Amino acid sequence: MAESPEEVAVLVQRVVKDIRNAFQRNPHIDEIGLIPCPEARYNRSPIVLVENKLGVESWCVKFLLPYVHNKLLLYRQRKQWLNKDELIDITCTLLLLNPDFTTAWNVRKELILSGTLNPLKDLHLGKLALTKFPKSPETWIHRRWVLQQLIQENSLPSLATKGNLGAAPVERIHRLVQEEMNVCSEAAGRYPSNYNAWSHRIWVLQHLAKLTVKVLLDELSSTKCWVSMHVSDHSGFHYRQFLLNSLIHRTVTDNNTLVQNQMVNEQNPSLRKEEESAETEATCAEEQSVDLPRRLDEEMELCSELIDNYPGHETLWCHRRCVFYLQQHLSNKLPLVGAVVSSVDSSDESLNNSHRSPAASHMAQAMDVDGLNESSSKQGYTQETKRLKRAPVQDSLGPEMEYRCDRQNVSRISDLLSKTYHEPFGRTT
Repeated sequence: MAESPEEVAVLVQRVVKDIRNAFQRNPHIDEIGLIPCPEARYNRSPIVLVENKLGVESWCVKFLLPYVHNKLLLYRQRKQWLNKDELIDITCTLLLLNPDFTTAWNVRKELILSGTLNPLKDLHLGKLALTKFPKSPETWIHRRWVLQQLIQENSLPSLATKGNLGAAPVERIHRLVQEEMNVCSEAAGRYPSNYNAWSHRIWVLQHLAKLTVKVLLDELSSTKCWVSMHVSDHSGFHYRQFLLNSLIHRTVTDNNTLVQNQMVNEQNPSLRKEEESAETEATCAEEQSVDLPRRLDEEMELCSELIDNYPGHETLWCHRRCVFYLQQHLSNKLPLVGAVVSSVDSSDESLNNSHRSPAASHMAQAMDVDGLNESSSKQGYTQETKRLKRAPVQDSLGPEMEYRCDRQNVSRISDLLSKTYHEPFGRTT
């Protein structure tokens, strides 16, 4: 085993080269991992490539990681020169072993901006790092930065106009969104309550999918099976709450936009633009066709079914409470919407509360009880408001059904507990 600095340098250079060759031989590697191996048993490379899986024998990590780490720091301190190919290889090796090393990601950012590195390769590298470190915050942050570069600098062939995501073909944008959704789902499955993965998924909906009704409905359908198999994952259910809240907010806002456009067209017929008006009305018609009460009823049925099958899980009750709030505010406030509001902002602040109808504002207040409204202010948090947050004012419609459901579940859980604790542990004959 290598011990002297010269032997370590030779070993590391060989391993870095083997990693580069592995990616050249198989560009479709989809997972990395460490192979438990305390010491080198054979005179062979510690890099193992089987099908699309890349393994690194653990004995070489204690030599490999400090060496590439120090070498990169010397480069950043301008004490050692590395060419572009060496930087790509060293940062790739370092990030596969330690993806939370921000300096390595920053070096790759510089390589992307200089045109030396293809940003799509960084998306692939980040995807591989997430198979071993699915909660790495620096990896998710860099991934969002790369996606922004692909949008703004027209680096992705699917983008037709620089800085204009709407001009890109819908099919290609859909594939990009779907790829990010797959990465998030895989990372969420590898680490429970992976807040970073679900937050990235929300970011993709906001900036790539633009929170369209079709995408929101597709996400509700695709994540239903996932949350049913992860009943204790708060982050997964919070994502569904975000989808429902966005769907309601989008529908309410666009309904008011349609009313506003109709009023403007009646007052100023000469200002009507046929193409834009037809597109806007088609979008609004699609969103008006969404049966929001039925969607919320289906979500409540899902909660009831999961609570019956998995009693006692706090996550399910928190989600049921949120859905119940949405049902009440939807049934009480949607028919009263008549105010003219601005259209949904498609910029980075698409979920900003600056343009909001009274219904959406009142609904967001209920969401704030569960901490779902990210833009809610925390100023003036007195004991009185704290008391209101703990026991919000209930609407007059629907509590009886919830009370009945609660009593049934409490009774059933009490019976289970009484059988568990009062059953004799053993009997003598």
